[in-house]
Amino acid sequence: MIGIIDYGAGNLHSVRKAFSYLEKDCLIVQNPGDLAKVTRIVLPGVGSFGHAVTEIRKRNWFAPLRDWLTKGRPFLGICLGMQLLFETSDESSESAGFSVMEGTCRKFKEKKVPQIGWNDIEIKKYSPLFAGLRSRDYFYFVHSFYVVPRDEKDTRAETFYGSYYTSVVGRDRIFGVQFHPENSGDKGLRLLRNWVERC
Repeated sequence: MIGIIDYGAGNLHSVRKAFSYLEKDCLIVQNPGDLAKVTRIVLPGVGSFGHAVTEIRKRNWFAPLRDWLTKGRPFLGICLGMQLLFETSDESSESAGFSVMEGTCRKFKEKKVPQIGWNDIEIKKYSPLFAGLRSRDYFYFVHSFYVVPRDEKDTRAETFYGSYYTSVVGRDRIFGVQFHPENSGDKGLRLLRNWVERC
């Protein structure tokens, strides 16, 4: 069972609709006590880093989610949900993320902000997440900040927007994607299926 975390800052219903289309059992989890019902977690995210951390803490999600992550259980962070895997963000320097990956988030400077629309990825390190996908496949992005991992081994794919930045991260069974696979057509659905069946 896939648990889609509701902390007040995510595109929950589009994510649930995508998994339902793939015929994968999922539920929106509003209570940390219900994590016992799921074997995989998706953390979607829309909005600011600091606000998300505040809501996660206010709703008593921070400790259970960090415990899940430190145990290396299956996890997919989408957009802001990926950024929250890291330590800090220039967007909200006083707020600390889950810090399961070392690094921070920076704001785009070279191009129009936010980046909105379709862009491609360049696979840097193979992962089962990419089965049936390839470099130059396009996905849908909406974001102003991007992650800067301290350990380049965490970068699984990059995207060019004025300069190259990390758009997919992975470590063991923990993954994050900067784009929105639930809004990325067949390629996004393939990635979500891979995450459930192969990762």
